[in-house]
Amino acid sequence: MTPRLLRAYIKPLPEILPLTTALEQATGVGVGFDGAWYRSQKEHWLGWVGEYYGPGAYGRTYAAQQNGRYIYNHIQCAPMLFWLAEALECESALLKAAYIDVTATNAKGARQCAALRDHLGWNKIEAAIADFEYSMFQRLRIKVASHRNCNGGQIGGRQNSKKP
Repeated sequence: MTPRLLRAYIKPLPEILPLTTALEQATGVGVGFDGAWYRSQKEHWLGWVGEYYGPGAYGRTYAAQQNGRYIYNHIQCAPMLFWLAEALECESALLKAAYIDVTATNAKGARQCAALRDHLGWNKIEAAIADFEYSMFQRLRIKVASHRNCNGGQIGGRQNSKKP
């Protein structure tokens, strides 16, 4: 799954979710903390994957072959990862276990994310994306994003002038 396709799957998801907000407050990470540039974890995700082919807000090095698994496994914000699982309606027992382990971890960043991924690894997220009930219109938009990935950004034989 390319960054563009991952973004298409994320875009229709709900913006603010209660468990994610509680996790941000409990960990002091995310919206309202440490000068975060985003107003929600959804915006964080859309900004992250939307600017994936450039430096983005974090000065990334361009990496053309990165996929959804790579992106998910390299994010260092536990509430960002948790939001995706909550928005995709992952099992409540998994969300609860991840929440408990993340809040029990003293160090922020990589350690909190590792604690979360122990319960909500990429395979579970990818399965949740496949099972999520997107509307017909949302599925059409995702299909268009998928089509753009398959032919280098071309639609109907024409090169799309927008950036990836």
